[in-house]
Amino acid sequence: MLPGRHTSRRANAAAAMEPLVPVATRAALSEFVATAVFVFAAEGSVYGLWKMYMDTGTLGGLLVVAVAHALSLAAAVAVVRNALGGHVNPAVTFGVLVGRRISFARAALYWAAQLLVAVLAVLLLRLASGGMRPMGFTLGHGIHERHALLLEVVMTFGLVYGTAVDRSRGRGGVGDIAPLAIGFVAGANILAGGPFDGAAMNPARAFGPALVGWNWRHHWVYWLGPLIGAGLASALYEFVMAEQPETPAAADTRLPVAAEDY
Repeated sequence: MLPGRHTSRRANAAAAMEPLVPVATRAALSEFVATAVFVFAAEGSVYGLWKMYMDTGTLGGLLVVAVAHALSLAAAVAVVRNALGGHVNPAVTFGVLVGRRISFARAALYWAAQLLVAVLAVLLLRLASGGMRPMGFTLGHGIHERHALLLEVVMTFGLVYGTAVDRSRGRGGVGDIAPLAIGFVAGANILAGGPFDGAAMNPARAFGPALVGWNWRHHWVYWLGPLIGAGLASALYEFVMAEQPETPAAADTRLPVAAEDY
């Protein structure tokens, strides 16, 4: 009886230590929460400026939007930094996939969560603002789609390289300052590229307002550019710049040499 009772206790303790929610589900929920925090605050800053001044194209407006994006992105990444996921961006997920740090099935799960909650966040903003239609992302005067595409590639490359990708590797790298580093890079890129194309760097960030406001003009730019930039950044960092693990030396299968042959 005693051995059986102890075995039962050990089994109960092991069962108690098992997570109640599967790992994949927890990862998707992390993406859902983090992306909701970011998109609601980031798009909400644009809503707030338009409500107060009916204009977001001023220097002060650009600074406010950049700060709001930087702080909300840093907070979103920090909220789930100890959990799985925390990409908050389909382009980052794509970059991690290119770097072979995640399976395609997990990446697809992340993409679904990111896009779904981006739409829900903008719908909530539209409901809370009394039906205000989201403006979405547009190209500045005199900016062609090829210019915007190049901007999105470069800005997303800077966002992903060495910050988001390094964090996903689980190594030292940027470590505890990763959320701030990612937020600061995003804010700086908005100051640089915002007047030209809005500086999305995030397909989910562009997809939510586009779907709710039903404005698909130039929308492909905000998908192709970030995906290219993230893929290039991840490939360069993962396969060229990052320290590669040493492969163990092959075992010496040669026959021992006789002492007199030394």
